Amino acid sequence: MQLKLTFLGAAQSVTGSRYLLDTGSTRILVDCGLFQEREFRSRNWEPFAIPPRSIDAILLTHAHLDHCGLLPKLVREGFQGSIYCTGATSEITKIMLLDAGKLQQEDAEFKMKRHQREGRRVPYPEIPLYTAEDAEAVFPLFSRPVKYEDPVRISDGLEASFHDAGHVLGSSMIKITARQDGEERTILFSGDVGRWNIPILRNPSLFSQADYVIVESTYGDRLHGDPEDVAGSLAEIINSTCNAGGNVVIPSFALERAQEVLYHLNQLLISNRIPHLLVFLNSPMAINITEVFEAHPELYDREMTRLIERNKSPFDFPSLKMVNTVDDSKAINRILGTAIIIAGSGMCTGGRIKHHLVANISRPESTILFVGYQASGTLGRQIVDGAREVRILGQVHPVQARIAQLTGLSAHADRDELMRWLSALKKAPKQLFVTHGELEVANRFSNYVADKMRWKVSVPAYREQVLLD
Repeated sequence: MQLKLTFLGAAQSVTGSRYLLDTGSTRILVDCGLFQEREFRSRNWEPFAIPPRSIDAILLTHAHLDHCGLLPKLVREGFQGSIYCTGATSEITKIMLLDAGKLQQEDAEFKMKRHQREGRRVPYPEIPLYTAEDAEAVFPLFSRPVKYEDPVRISDGLEASFHDAGHVLGSSMIKITARQDGEERTILFSGDVGRWNIPILRNPSLFSQADYVIVESTYGDRLHGDPEDVAGSLAEIINSTCNAGGNVVIPSFALERAQEVLYHLNQLLISNRIPHLLVFLNSPMAINITEVFEAHPELYDREMTRLIERNKSPFDFPSLKMVNTVDDSKAINRILGTAIIIAGSGMCTGGRIKHHLVANISRPESTILFVGYQASGTLGRQIVDGAREVRILGQVHPVQARIAQLTGLSAHADRDELMRWLSALKKAPKQLFVTHGELEVANRFSNYVADKMRWKVSVPAYREQVLLD
């Protein structure tokens, strides 16, 4: 048996997750994500490595755009197969893609108007990668929702099973089993590995066997802060900013991170460790995703389930204000006194967060609080790396606000947690492929695993093909 695996994304980069598995008779794509690092974004526009129409199925690990965000382009260019994922992933992916299509249209229009206002001539018009209409064309291709642990037949001799990744709501690790001429091979895709004992979600699934393993390495060279320290750090930041008379501005991913921040704020408010400030969730997409969270209590861990039973939901506390309209969003920046503002995007690459940054980043009394990974080349990365001034919405602003980070909120496993996940395998896989990390990080984690486990480990390059015999 010979299977061919091609790394079409998240190879020596953090985003753009896309793996093509070819059995000779069936082609499946595991994830179909956007590249979000500035240096790799042009890859989103490249033709696919193979005709999209020749792909039989897509298996999604979860709904973050770097795992699903290129689906509209793939469908527009000919993909007609089925998309398999959990019910929560399906629901959230539709929200994410529709929002991404709208944002890309709006960004293209904004840039054209800015170029006209500045009198700039460009050799080509701003064209969105895809539109909201392209996103809607993806929706009919979602298959019936997959349940965790249940095997799904993809084609003759090829099946997949989805397992709770503990990363975001509905996220999965995917184990593919290929059978041919009496032989069997198992390929395990980690997706994004979650963490143990974090709020809302259950712990990541463990596996005892796989012939080949593809593992992420986003935080493969570092250790997170203790999750127990998150509440104390968050309380200190909010209290000190309140005393200074500024705002706490939190760039946040709409999926999982926004809900986890609400969880911790709710806990601090219940225990009166912070003042009862107004908390604005200023993201229609995050609001819609929060509704999906509320619709899937079967995915909660025990602690979250107990909160719901006690009517202490983190999605419905008294000072929480859901902001849907643009006018209401603008009005937040006119409020006197301290407020907590949660808005997207998490890496400050677009969305309403940019307007709140304009209003606060040059105020020494305000705090910009980062609660997630900041990819190389993004505005968020520039800020956390200590830039003295940044360009936002076409204007340069000095960075004078307090810049803070909470690493304990990460939904990605750190080095030791990744090792905990890998160590559950009872014997060495034939090969471990390390992906989904900046090159230096992936190399360090690869060397660490090879040294500790004595496994065959590699860091595949973009578009590299390997045979799985």
